[in-house]
Amino acid sequence: MTCSPSALKDYFFGELNAEERELVERHTQSCAACRDELSALDATRSAVLCLREEEPPRRIAFVSDKVFEPRWWQKLLVFGPKLGFASAAMLSAAILFHSLHTPSVIQAPVPVARIDQQAIEAEIAKRVQVAVASAVADNEARTAEKLLQVMNARLAKSDARYEVDLKTMVEYFNRMEKRSDGIRRAAYDGASQ
Repeated sequence: MTCSPSALKDYFFGELNAEERELVERHTQSCAACRDELSALDATRSAVLCLREEEPPRRIAFVSDKVFEPRWWQKLLVFGPKLGFASAAMLSAAILFHSLHTPSVIQAPVPVARIDQQAIEAEIAKRVQVAVASAVADNEARTAEKLLQVMNARLAKSDARYEVDLKTMVEYFNRMEKRSDGIRRAAYDGASQ
């Protein structure tokens, strides 16, 4: 016997005669695929038998029945976006129509004040001169301040140096005076003896 799903199903439901039944039993002992198929059919039957029995419905509902009609608020939910799109389209059409079919009104030109180019250039030149003079004055003030700082620093150094030189000269003159006093005394003492 070859693997035949219909023969296995007939065997499972007990619709085979004794000879065919024996043939299928011998085949399932040697064929693993057919044994698995029989066990799957058995599991399906067990699952179906576990379900409780219910009475079938007395009436079959059709899609056209009122039971399947949406409620009023469900209709609004579905209709809302369509209404919004339609209102936006109508508003756009009205704006477009209005812009295309509005009569043109020619208005008198608004008087524009004459611009005096020379007055503007003179004002700009005046402001530039003031800005340049201010910048030059600031620069001169900074330069003078730096020069004063440098001069004060050099003067302080030279004062310190001249002070040292003056002290050295005073000491030198004091020594010379002492020496000359010593020489005068020696000469006086030598003359008096």
